[in-house]
Amino acid sequence: MAVDPSRPFKPINIAILTISDTRTTDTDTSGDILAERVRAAGHNLVFRAIEQDDAARISSRLSNWIDDRTVDCVVTTGGTGLTGRDVTPEALDRIKAANDGKDIPGFGELFRMISYRTIGTSTVQSRALAIVARGTYIFALPGSNGAVRDGWDGILAEQLDSRNRPCNFVELMPRLREV
Repeated sequence: MAVDPSRPFKPINIAILTISDTRTTDTDTSGDILAERVRAAGHNLVFRAIEQDDAARISSRLSNWIDDRTVDCVVTTGGTGLTGRDVTPEALDRIKAANDGKDIPGFGELFRMISYRTIGTSTVQSRALAIVARGTYIFALPGSNGAVRDGWDGILAEQLDSRNRPCNFVELMPRLREV
């Protein structure tokens, strides 16, 4: 795996959704980390918002964003744990079911492998996942700053770079809406 400098970098449009009952724009440190990394990588941050841990509200926001053809990718942070208020995976299930979406199972598996190096067996409490729906990638990361760093630095930075070899998510984008 390596960046091929002979290939052009293609910036994509990314939306960030923080899912939390307690965070505000002033206290959303995981969202801040993601926004900084998105911009530093050369991508466009097109939307950023905070939603409460409510599957219907999360699904509604995500539906609006995947309807917007300017959004190529959504990265969420928060709501992937095991408590009763953690409903991000359920919201993504709704989006997937309503839009003939597809799971990207390797994302969650790889995230937990990377996270294991950082937090050990506590990583089994994460339900990090990814789907593609209506031609838009949606990646759901846990809400901690460390988890956001693990997910972006360990997976998304490479897979959202069009120069990454042998393959990457960006090169698939033109074909995601094919039936």
